[in-house]
Amino acid sequence: MLVVVLVLLICASGFFSGSETALMSLNRYRLRHQANAGNKAALRTARLLEQKDRLISLILLGNNFVNILASAIATVIALRLMGEAGIAVATGVLTLVILLFAEVTPKTFATRRAEQLAFFAARIYGPLMIITWPLVAGINVVSSRLLRLLGVTAEDHEQEHLSSDELRTVLNETAGMVPQRHRDMLVNILDLGTVSVSDIMVPRNEIVGIDLDDPWDDVVKQITESPHSRLVVYRENIDQVVGVIWLRKMLDTLRSGRITREYLELVTREPYFIPDGTTLTVQLLNFQRQKRRVGLVVDEYGDIQGLLTLEDILEEIVGEFDTDPQGTPVEIRAQADGSYLVDATTGVRALNRAFDWNLPSEGPKTLNGFVIEHFETFPDEGANFEFEGRVITIVSVAKNRVSQVRIGPLADAQTNSESRTSAESG
Repeated sequence: MLVVVLVLLICASGFFSGSETALMSLNRYRLRHQANAGNKAALRTARLLEQKDRLISLILLGNNFVNILASAIATVIALRLMGEAGIAVATGVLTLVILLFAEVTPKTFATRRAEQLAFFAARIYGPLMIITWPLVAGINVVSSRLLRLLGVTAEDHEQEHLSSDELRTVLNETAGMVPQRHRDMLVNILDLGTVSVSDIMVPRNEIVGIDLDDPWDDVVKQITESPHSRLVVYRENIDQVVGVIWLRKMLDTLRSGRITREYLELVTREPYFIPDGTTLTVQLLNFQRQKRRVGLVVDEYGDIQGLLTLEDILEEIVGEFDTDPQGTPVEIRAQADGSYLVDATTGVRALNRAFDWNLPSEGPKTLNGFVIEHFETFPDEGANFEFEGRVITIVSVAKNRVSQVRIGPLADAQTNSESRTSAESG
């Protein structure tokens, strides 16, 4: 009968050990989802895990009780069978038995069947929690006092909330469950908080607008032939901005030919300004709150640095899209030889996505700024340098900036390296 009791105690020890591993290794987000969906087993388990300190105390109390009792019974059996010499034998054999059948095997099983075992264990621990409440509560009080002496308080427990970096890791580990395109969009949303409006705005020198001081015929022609849906209106230069017009709201007037300078000023909406350090997350909410779709980015001195639209922010989430077939050409154009002709106004973030680079957002905002930073002066046409395994060649320079750059294929860098090696050995 003692042997039967010993076997039952070892099985109980295996249950306590395995269930502890299963409950602590449960995916808490999956558990929360199942509980919200009305799964009774998940609800029961979730309620149990809300009292994690009491649960751990209960499991350890039960596990240590059965292990000590099993040791005592094994000692009695050994004394009856082998005398005092059996004590040493019983200690060694029981250690191996508990290690194999009450620790390693149950815990390994629990890691592979965590949800199944946890749901089963929750049925047992619920009533046990009520029965042993006075004892477990006393153990917790003493334990908390000891922890306080060690400088550990209740507030130091593991936080349930994920940081943005941790959430990004979770998303990257959902391969096969969430489509790649959806994962990319979710990660891009997380990145909005680390990107400022100046990183993606249209630079000041590329803003297309209407100068009210131009001849009226030129203004009308610009309005009727513009490929854009919105135009900035200013006087003399962009710093004297008047506002923004929506061309689609002027279609009827344009068709009737009744458009006048006074009408244009009347329908011009006052400008909306955005501080250049604003993050995209904040600006997206500001656009929604202010009922705006376009704004002018200004620096700390109030000087206009660029233009930002709601579509620019959305492209950071879903990727590039162009709703205007007559719009500007693609900034990065693939060539037959595997190289790319790139407009120097292309933003650093677009370069990082296209070529898998890691240019920092704190530095230059455009390819032109990156090139000038490298040369530390305005380079001549034909000048080149190597970066990330690609040869970057200056194709054209206009006035005080680089206008177009050729980014070679990866093979270009390898060929140049081999040529230099051959020349050195020669």
